[in-house]
Amino acid sequence: MAEDYTPRQSRQSASGLQKSQEADVPQSFSVSQTAEQAQMQKAAGVVCHNCGTMNDVDSQYCLSCGSPLHGIVCPNCGSDLDADADFCEVCHHYIRRDVCSFCGSAISDSDGYCPQCGSPRGGIVCPTCHTLNDFSFCKQCGQPLTEEARQLQQKVREMPEFIALEALALDYNELQMELPFDSERDRRRDEMSRQLRERVLKLLAEDEGIEYPVIPQPERTRMTKEELEDRKRRRIEQLSEMLDRMAIPQSSSPAKVRNYAMAQKPMGVRLAWLCNYKNALHSSPCGCAKPQLGGKWVVLGHNSGQEVKDDK
Repeated sequence: MAEDYTPRQSRQSASGLQKSQEADVPQSFSVSQTAEQAQMQKAAGVVCHNCGTMNDVDSQYCLSCGSPLHGIVCPNCGSDLDADADFCEVCHHYIRRDVCSFCGSAISDSDGYCPQCGSPRGGIVCPTCHTLNDFSFCKQCGQPLTEEARQLQQKVREMPEFIALEALALDYNELQMELPFDSERDRRRDEMSRQLRERVLKLLAEDEGIEYPVIPQPERTRMTKEELEDRKRRRIEQLSEMLDRMAIPQSSSPAKVRNYAMAQKPMGVRLAWLCNYKNALHSSPCGCAKPQLGGKWVVLGHNSGQEVKDDK
């Protein structure tokens, strides 16, 4: 019995030692592989979306500008957002608690009003169309809602480029209300009306003792449908060229970009905001998550079929 016991015990010990050695090999290899991967990831780093600084891969905020480096989740609807987004395009809510949406100044989580511009955190109701807004200009009607916005709009409207832009927009809006000739009979009736007008004005002038009266011509004359459409097309081209020349100043503050873009929006013409973030058409920069990346106003016209995101 003793002779059988000793070899069996030795075999069991040897078997256990072999299993232990086999278990040690993949464990040490796994640790080495993990360390190597960690070093590779650390060497790669994370580039800041805001300023382009390279940061360590485990950094949560940029060492240079303090911006968050990784994606965030919308606190209202749970949608995934970019780290530098301040607005959720899914549920249409402003999400930053540390930055005033109206002026872009720092604000603490406990502040009910911005210490810089005095705007309320919960938004401002437009006195014109009664829309609740998170930004300095009404996203629905374009009305400035803060004193800073009113001053900015006045400054922009005094610029020669905006004066020319507004004149073009007014002319285009008047063209939209023009009624073209529908037929040759319609044209003849219009000519008869014009002649009757001149005769009446001439008789009235003669009654006042004016022997050779100068009859003023109407500011606008009716056109054919083709002529009217061609004139509207040329006005749209001129408006687009003028808007392209009125570039939005570059800024890292989404609030300042939104405010300037809204201040230079002319009345009387249907526009959309083409953002550089997703190359999408918004009804205004108030519906873009990252307007600081830039964008421009584009003319849609009243009958455009281009799709605009519904920025509620």
